[in-house]
Amino acid sequence: MAVNAKKAAVYVLVVFVLYLIITDPEKAGDYVTVGFEGISDAAKAVGDFMTWLADGGK
Repeated sequence: MAVNAKKAAVYVLVVFVLYLIITDPEKAGDYVTVGFEGISDAAKAVGDFMTWLADGGK
């Protein structure tokens, strides 16, 4: 049962993304940019934390 729900959720997400790209490609590009900026900021924060730990937490 959980597998079917997961497949349905993935299907709905894919359909939504395709709809968004087809109806407004410029806005879809903005969403991708925001997503990658978020990932980049998160990776930088993890790197800063690891550097802080390596320096003894000071």
